[in-house]
Amino acid sequence: MYFPLFKWLKIVLINLFIVATLGVILRYKILFPLPFVGQKNLLHGHSHFAFAGWVTQCLMVLLVNYLVQKKGQSMYAKYRWVLYANLFTAYGMLIAFPIEGYGLYSIIISTLSVFVSYVFAFMYWKDLQTVSKPSIAHAWFKVAIVLNAVSSLGAFSLAFMMMAKVAKPEWYLAAEYFYLHFQYNGWFFFGCMGLFTSFISRYNIPSNVLKKIFSLFAFAILPAYFLSTLWMHIPVWIYILVVLAAVAQLTGWIWLIKTLKKYKTEWSSGLSVFAKRFLLLPALALTIKLLLQLGSTIPSLSQLAFGFRPIVIGYLHLALLGVISLFLLGFIIAENYLAYSVHLVRAVIVFACGVFINEFLLMTQGIAALDYINVPYINEMLLGAALILCTGGFLLARSKKGSNCSVTN
Repeated sequence: MYFPLFKWLKIVLINLFIVATLGVILRYKILFPLPFVGQKNLLHGHSHFAFAGWVTQCLMVLLVNYLVQKKGQSMYAKYRWVLYANLFTAYGMLIAFPIEGYGLYSIIISTLSVFVSYVFAFMYWKDLQTVSKPSIAHAWFKVAIVLNAVSSLGAFSLAFMMMAKVAKPEWYLAAEYFYLHFQYNGWFFFGCMGLFTSFISRYNIPSNVLKKIFSLFAFAILPAYFLSTLWMHIPVWIYILVVLAAVAQLTGWIWLIKTLKKYKTEWSSGLSVFAKRFLLLPALALTIKLLLQLGSTIPSLSQLAFGFRPIVIGYLHLALLGVISLFLLGFIIAENYLAYSVHLVRAVIVFACGVFINEFLLMTQGIAALDYINVPYINEMLLGAALILCTGGFLLARSKKGSNCSVTN
């Protein structure tokens, strides 16, 4: 059974378009009446589907494709049902959450989604162990799938506290940030770094350097969780670890940039000019994100930032759209999985412009909120940004098969 890579990429790009469409509806409802749509329930459906239907589905497809390239077409036959299971639960949450919010069916389906991630982690770890020529990318992949499973502890803790009617809101926040941290900075980020490392490892870049960069990020991932909880009373030794984690992440990133510059001729030789330029966007977004994380080690700034919802929303969109989504699109383009054309260039430029405008407006709104200033027509402008993102998502969903898809198709 061959691996229809383009079919799966087409599905995830359609899912990205659906996520963007839900974003438009959410922004529209802030401005205009839409009585048959529950804002909070739709927001839950939007976020769950963005995680499971777009990012997780895309990462699973690309990780399975990595195994197919290393071990042959039998890997697709093995993982086919897991990919369908994750897709099924993603669409289940897309339907259930807008209808009932956190109800019986949505909780059952989201729990099934977690179990699918457990099965994928178990299977993928075992198969990576049998690859004949191990790569440093395997270390990124292994940590990614483990952290995807670990993140579920936050979701289960949150569900338990809701059922037990725990009265401490800071515990709710701690559980929610636990889930988000190990999704965004764990599963999503380490998965993307594994894909990028697998790409550059084909060239003559010293593996010992790549291993040290991985070690810095691996060390930082656990203590970095407390960057989101500095508003709580944490021991001094944990705070020191948090500062070290923020410094380690930025150090690892700077080291990687210097390494890429040193070996630019080797690893960039197979990339189109457009792919090289486009990948600069998630790199810039990640640089901003890591600098913000370092700045948040100052407790007063952390309390200020996490006390204002617009800033939190802006930061989360920076990570999900600016870093993760743009990287996944850039990686797909770099590997020629989508046919290079004027239509593709137009699609990713429109989407990237939507990301930039959306982030600029969210950060402007967040900074203004610090002084309790209301930015005129901010919601109208955010609706416009959502429409640009949706247009870019629609154009991407119409993309055609690239040359490298034929290798595994």
